[in-house]
Amino acid sequence: MRTEERRDLTLASAGLQIREAGEGSPPGFEGHAAVFNSRTAIGNPLTWGFYEEIADGAFTKTLAEGDARFLVDHDTRLVVSRVSAQSLRLAQDDVGLAVDADLDQRLSYVADLIVNLENRNITGMSFGFRVVKDEWEPVEIETVSGDKAEAELRIIREVQLYEVSAVTFPAYEDTDAGLRSVGVALAARGDDAAFDRRAQYRPELLNFRREPGESTRGTDATQPGETTGGRQAMRMEALAARFRLAR
Repeated sequence: MRTEERRDLTLASAGLQIREAGEGSPPGFEGHAAVFNSRTAIGNPLTWGFYEEIADGAFTKTLAEGDARFLVDHDTRLVVSRVSAQSLRLAQDDVGLAVDADLDQRLSYVADLIVNLENRNITGMSFGFRVVKDEWEPVEIETVSGDKAEAELRIIREVQLYEVSAVTFPAYEDTDAGLRSVGVALAARGDDAAFDRRAQYRPELLNFRREPGESTRGTDATQPGETTGGRQAMRMEALAARFRLAR
């Protein structure tokens, strides 16, 4: 079972801009792949989901140590830029995770990306990550009917960043993408009671529960951008087959 998680932003929330080519420099892509302290519903927080926020500084360690890539639709074959190649610059600012990528149009798919961004055919930003540290706490919310209800809030404190992507279909978290997001988060949390509460509404979540002693933290040696292919992918396929899970 893959431990990688993904979160999406619409282009409006990402603040996307295409930077014009300068003298001796290619055009560029500027925007945000993540926003700090913005409460997002993952699934249905009143039944089988939760709320989530990314804390300030969650990317500090991974930006200092990692080598993330900028991809199209999370496809490792469509690498637009890379930190170690100095064509991708990632930083944390007052908004969140800022992305500044060079766009080399000698790559045909990069030229296509520019046109698709200009024409608004590509409609979102996303990032692939693994949670290193998080906290869960109860929160009281007001429903549309004005009633008070209790939900859970997940605060992500530290992540290992694999990649950022321009995406054609930003995931709606109340769909199957939301189910997987909830399942992976609960598996990392390792709380059977949390699974049981949500499984009353979505029994499929129990498919993500791991065997006792199986941890998702500190065991994933995948390097940024290497979330598909190779030995790691083989391991994930084997686990998926063992538990009869769709990837």
